[in-house]
Amino acid sequence: MSRLLVVAGEASGDQHGARLLAELRVLVPDLECFGLGGDEMARQGLESAAHSRDIAVVGFSEAFKVIPRARRILRALLEECERRRPAAALLIDSPGFNLHLARRLRSRGIPVVYYVSPQIWAWRRGRVHAIARRVQRMLVLFAFEAELYRRHGVPVSHVGHPLVDEVPALDHVLDDGTARRPRVALLPGSRESEVRALLGAMLGALERVQHARGVEVILIEAPTLPPGLFDELLADSELRLERVRERRLQALAGCHLALCASGTATLEVGLVGTPMIVLYRVSRFTSLLGRVLLRVPFIGLVNLVLGREVAPELVQGDVCPERIGALVERLLDDRAALLEMRRSLAPLRARLGEPGASRRAAEEVARVLAGAA
Repeated sequence: MSRLLVVAGEASGDQHGARLLAELRVLVPDLECFGLGGDEMARQGLESAAHSRDIAVVGFSEAFKVIPRARRILRALLEECERRRPAAALLIDSPGFNLHLARRLRSRGIPVVYYVSPQIWAWRRGRVHAIARRVQRMLVLFAFEAELYRRHGVPVSHVGHPLVDEVPALDHVLDDGTARRPRVALLPGSRESEVRALLGAMLGALERVQHARGVEVILIEAPTLPPGLFDELLADSELRLERVRERRLQALAGCHLALCASGTATLEVGLVGTPMIVLYRVSRFTSLLGRVLLRVPFIGLVNLVLGREVAPELVQGDVCPERIGALVERLLDDRAALLEMRRSLAPLRARLGEPGASRRAAEEVARVLAGAA
């Protein structure tokens, strides 16, 4: 029996972890895994001590609210490790939680594989020294991350981005001309804190645009969030919209424009080829701290990967119905700008690496398990 602790503290990590576990079970048929995850990893057989949404937040001040819960989960995971003695641990993203856990695991002699690097290239570069002490193998999604870790002596493998396999190339509505009424997709995020911060401004903006232009609106709901959250936030809105939880990518491909939270979802939108506006809003404290610590020119992950502002960004105070609505109207009036944005998104797939990322990541974990046996 090969026992593996697996920990993912947010929705994207749960999805990436599920793909990795599916590949790992082919390589290690007697795998037993337990830890922290969401619905996707549970479907791959993870015995979870809690749900990943319990610690999934964006921002410094937002994280303070879940500290007591996170400490309870950390203790529960360590107790399970004492009882089950896993051969290794696979920690996925969520550095605020997982780097603390990694220190405890290494002190117990449990080798740590870290999948989906903390964004040390963007802020808190000093974390690389803690990673070097606590992590046996770092598996990164972007080639530039591998170079940074090698310079600091961290064993690293660039496995590529699993979204290359998960998001197919789809036909896009812009190829059909302008006969249809414009359709706008709303992607307010995969964490409750993101949705609460962004969705109200999105709804207010599109109420104005819909009244003026009759646009169709698609709300793409992250399947990791309960429908009741959206019921609550939509209760007072007069916006007419379609809610989508299944076939999300196909619905997105049918839209002329998307309003998108700034994280991994921007890569999904970019791979589909839908032009987008990137939105980011956190607490005032988090924003002030971020201005001091951030070392990157863009907020949106899609712009960071492409190396320029392909998708316009609205940040903090600009995330308001007036600013969003004005930018939506300007872009919908400029079909040439939308087509140019789509052309500029085309190189994204190649920038994210070759297909087979989950398989390559699983092979790295299997090697660590074999070495620990």
